[in-house]
Amino acid sequence: MIKKADRNVRRKQRHVRVRGKVNGCSERPRLCVYRSSKNIYAQLIDDVNGHTLCSASSVEKDFNGGANVEAAREVGKKLAERAKTLGIENVVFDRGGYIYHGRVKALAEGAREAGLQF
Repeated sequence: MIKKADRNVRRKQRHVRVRGKVNGCSERPRLCVYRSSKNIYAQLIDDVNGHTLCSASSVEKDFNGGANVEAAREVGKKLAERAKTLGIENVVFDRGGYIYHGRVKALAEGAREAGLQF
């Protein structure tokens, strides 16, 4: 049986490997996802300048729940709305080493529904 600590180490290794291939710029930033057991977080990052352009998470005041698919979809929509105000429509999706399933997939679909393209 795989321990949770081992699973997280393997996830971080996958994330480092993907980060060698996926980069964001100011025209097409990287949409980075972090999933904890209780919340989900997403950021748009400009890797060239090293800046976070905008972010959204289920910890914010206007979110009720944090660790479910509906909350993840709302976080994706909120991030897309904030990106639209900055004039960003195209992003590169960085799933953070997580499987594209469940909350990560819901966040991506919510961002797509609100108008982000990736």
